[in-house]
Amino acid sequence: MSVIYRRMTLEDVPQVHQIELDTFHTPWSYQSFVDEMTTNKCARYIVAEEDGKVLGYAGAWLIFDEGHITNIAVIQSARGRGIGKGVTHELMQYAANMGVQYMTLEVRKSNTVAQNMYKSLGFIELGVRKRYYEDNGEDAYLYVCQNMPEVQEEFFEVTEDESEA
Repeated sequence: MSVIYRRMTLEDVPQVHQIELDTFHTPWSYQSFVDEMTTNKCARYIVAEEDGKVLGYAGAWLIFDEGHITNIAVIQSARGRGIGKGVTHELMQYAANMGVQYMTLEVRKSNTVAQNMYKSLGFIELGVRKRYYEDNGEDAYLYVCQNMPEVQEEFFEVTEDESEA
């Protein structure tokens, strides 16, 4: 079966949170993901799914013409398959369709795998945020991408409420 990319729903939160726990030193709480899905009007999340299982996710806050990528993670067993790049590209496409002109993110200086993926999607290093990460004080590179995908004319945003109707 092939990987599909779609907008994240509340039903995905348990799987997404487990990936978060397995990936990050200081993971977001379960409630943080629920809040992103229910109360944060700026938040948009995309999941990569195969055979009903969430393999990865990417999230961003979309504010007017700017998008800030908040988190991206892929389940350990699916790494190396291009899932991270795929879900990030789909998030960028979604953001472009919503009117976003550029996206930003922070990435650990030590995370060269992620840095290479971001560069392959058109991100460039803009600067350094000193001691950005609370868990170990590591610096973060600030990346920006102004090379957004072309807007898909047939795109329209469906909210979870509308999809249940």
